[in-house]
Amino acid sequence: MQPFLTPLGISTPTNDGAGVPGETELFIPEGVCSKAIRYEISGGTVTRLDFSGGCDGNLKALSALVAGMKVEDVIAKLSGITCGNKPTSCADQLCKALRASLERQKAVRA
Repeated sequence: MQPFLTPLGISTPTNDGAGVPGETELFIPEGVCSKAIRYEISGGTVTRLDFSGGCDGNLKALSALVAGMKVEDVIAKLSGITCGNKPTSCADQLCKALRASLERQKAVRA
């Protein structure tokens, strides 16, 4: 997996919200330390994932583990995980982003 090397604040190619396969999507998480999640989905699989901000080592590990996984599997394994006394976590916010992508893809197909 090739990490996204663009620092937060510098424009990267993002899609128009339609969930176009293979294009970078940007999600701004809420209630966590990370400031942005950039990811790509192709063929129902997470192909690239990068977090800006947050616990650097843990999020690099999460990105490496999730790469190549089916979106539905990521959601099933990581949804609902909390961080400390927060009601969410970076992993849970990733699932929120992935669920939104699936919904956009379904809407485009309909």
